[in-house]
Formats: sequence, C-alpha cells, structure tokens
Amino acid sequence: QVRLVESGGGLVQAGGSLRLSCTASGRTFSSHSMGWFRQAPGKEREFVARISWSSSSTYYTESVKGRFTISRDNAKNTVYLQMNSLKPEDTAVYYCNAVQGSFAMFNSWGQGTQVTVSS
Repeated sequence: QVRLVESGGGLVQAGGSLRLSCTASGRTFSSHSMGWFRQAPGKEREFVARISWSSSSTYYTESVKGRFTISRDNAKNTVYLQMNSLKPEDTAVYYCNAVQGSFAMFNSWGQGTQVTVSS
C-alpha cells in the first residue's frame, strides 16, 4: 500500500499562488500516473489534474486550465501542483492519489492540505 502525504496549503488572497507537494511512500510511485483532487465544503471530491508516470502527458479539469501546473519528481517520489491566479472557488482540501484516467487508484487517502483563497 502507498502512503500519501500532502503539504503546502495555506491562506492566500485571490490572485495569489501556492505550490502543493505530495510525497508517496512505496516503490510503485514511478510506475503510476498521479493526480490531484480537491474537496470543497459540502461537495464531493473532484478530479483536478493528472500527470503520466514519465511526465510526458498532463491533463487538467477545465476550471483550472492555464492556472495550475502539475509536475513530478520520480527520484523524490513527489508530485507537485503549482497553483497561480487563485480564485475563492479554488478553496478546498487538496489530495493526491495514483490515478487511472480521472479516477483514484487507491482507497486510502492522505490527510490532504487545506487551501483557502480569500476574496
């Protein structure tokens, strides 16, 4: 089983930036596509972005295209989410997971990292 630890969240004003990190334990990290998800209060968890194991392919949900960038460092078992031009509607707890398409592979999630964007 893979253990996922997210970090980098915080409180930021609209238009600001944050960089999230997710470090995974386990030797299977580099063989999986990885993705970021988020869950806003009162809403279901939603897919945000994914990156292939080789970083050759990325995909973003429409609402974050052009503002968020996903990247990974397989040597560090870490996936990143650079978030620019943040909006209040980006406020959520952000999680990472291995993915198949836009679906999480592992049932076990990390604790997530809170992102709060003030207007």
